Amino acid sequence: MNIPSELKYTKDHEWVKVEGDTAIVGITDFAQGELGDIVYVEVETEGDTLSKEATFGTVEAVKTVSDLFMPISGEVVEFNKALEANPESVNNDPYGKGWMIKVKMSNAAEVNELLSADQYKALIG
Repeated sequence: MNIPSELKYTKDHEWVKVEGDTAIVGITDFAQGELGDIVYVEVETEGDTLSKEATFGTVEAVKTVSDLFMPISGEVVEFNKALEANPESVNNDPYGKGWMIKVKMSNAAEVNELLSADQYKALIG
């Protein structure tokens, strides 16, 4: 299982990559594996400012639909529109082409509350 050490993680299986005041967010390799084949990603919160742990969208797999939760507070400034045509990118490349949103962080200190790669590995066992 791939858990890049340079990323931060949530207990809800999202990953966060910080670039300046922007956070790139997706779901982890573990999460996509648990969900199975992803057929649709819905994010209708682009342009909205959401609080940490608010729902920013959903991911639909063959057998289930799961909510996606904000790992940090901020404005959803971009949705990865490539996922509309190629949702399987989340399965094939969850940390690259399968990213979901970019967030302009309203409180960068919240990043320090996220899990490290080692803490996330311990969480999922």
